[in-house]
Amino acid sequence: MRKQVIDVSRIGRPLAAPSEAVPATGRLLDRLERPLTDLRISVTDRCNFRCSYCMPKEVFDKDYQYLPHSALLSFEEIARLARIFASHGVNKIRLTGGEPLLRKNLELLIEQLAEIRTPDGLPLDLTLTTNGSLLARKAAALKAAGLKRVTVSLDGLDDVVFRSMNDVDFPVAQVLAGITAAQDAGLGPIKVNMVVKRGTNDQEIVPMARHFRDTGVVLRFIEYMDVGATNGWRMDEVLPSAEVIRKIAEVFPLKPLEAASAGETAQRWAYEDGRGEIGVISSVTQAFCSDCSRARLSTEGRLYLCLFASAGHDLRPLLRGDADDSAIASAVGHIWQGRADRYSELRALLPAASGEADGTPRRVEMSYIGG
Repeated sequence: MRKQVIDVSRIGRPLAAPSEAVPATGRLLDRLERPLTDLRISVTDRCNFRCSYCMPKEVFDKDYQYLPHSALLSFEEIARLARIFASHGVNKIRLTGGEPLLRKNLELLIEQLAEIRTPDGLPLDLTLTTNGSLLARKAAALKAAGLKRVTVSLDGLDDVVFRSMNDVDFPVAQVLAGITAAQDAGLGPIKVNMVVKRGTNDQEIVPMARHFRDTGVVLRFIEYMDVGATNGWRMDEVLPSAEVIRKIAEVFPLKPLEAASAGETAQRWAYEDGRGEIGVISSVTQAFCSDCSRARLSTEGRLYLCLFASAGHDLRPLLRGDADDSAIASAVGHIWQGRADRYSELRALLPAASGEADGTPRRVEMSYIGG
């Protein structure tokens, strides 16, 4: 019998417009003095890959119930929320999924988001994360609509390894063609994210570094994380970023770089010969909660304050009710001002299981709110 999954994506905290206004001043701080600057918006809960660390096939099978289209936020609703978040200080929006390029006519949403300005009158840094499967055919249209950059998930160059990890037999050559198309369209600088799982694809670390050196593509290695409750995460499958750096430096000497901006998740390293850079995202072994300035919006309007959250704040009743923008801005303000999430810093003190026999809440799936 297939294991039943508790669908926490449908669990939301009741939300009403607050009686006390929180004005949008362009700077909103949480309880740990972290500003809200980055919003990640999931535009679909569907994906055409079945990567074991995100949407394992044994759970997300043909019987899995995705959200009905009527439940999804419309492009107009997403753009309205984006304007409200921008008024609170958000200057970067990343579109995610699932696989965002599966959302029909996504270019229309990008056009609306590209028109938004920050309180300083600047356009948003508008980016998108994709598995690259549809990128070759869509890159030019995405750029024309106003998208600035893309990040492509790619977990190895060996075709056998890659087909095994995406678990739908998708060839690596088509993802590489998508990266080339994105470069040709001017969607850069392009970043490529590789989730490293010990014993599965760690042999691909140096080949990936060799392939993307001197191409202008920034390769980033991500520690396999305990996101959600369906990927069977185990600490012994985590390859620490320090080992990734050691493996690459043995072949291509590296030197550390300063962070490009406050709250950046990746530690940056440059090749000593000047032929590009790499990054490592170490949310398991070196938590970066203290600088986290990211909020996440699910495809049907629930606001999550942490990638490892177990429940979100449902904004959809306000959007589809009679609340005006100032009321919704106040609601967002109250939510962020109450934020104290720092899961990665506390990981070692928390129960190993999540939502199992210990009764702790089951964390939301990465496929639902994006990475």
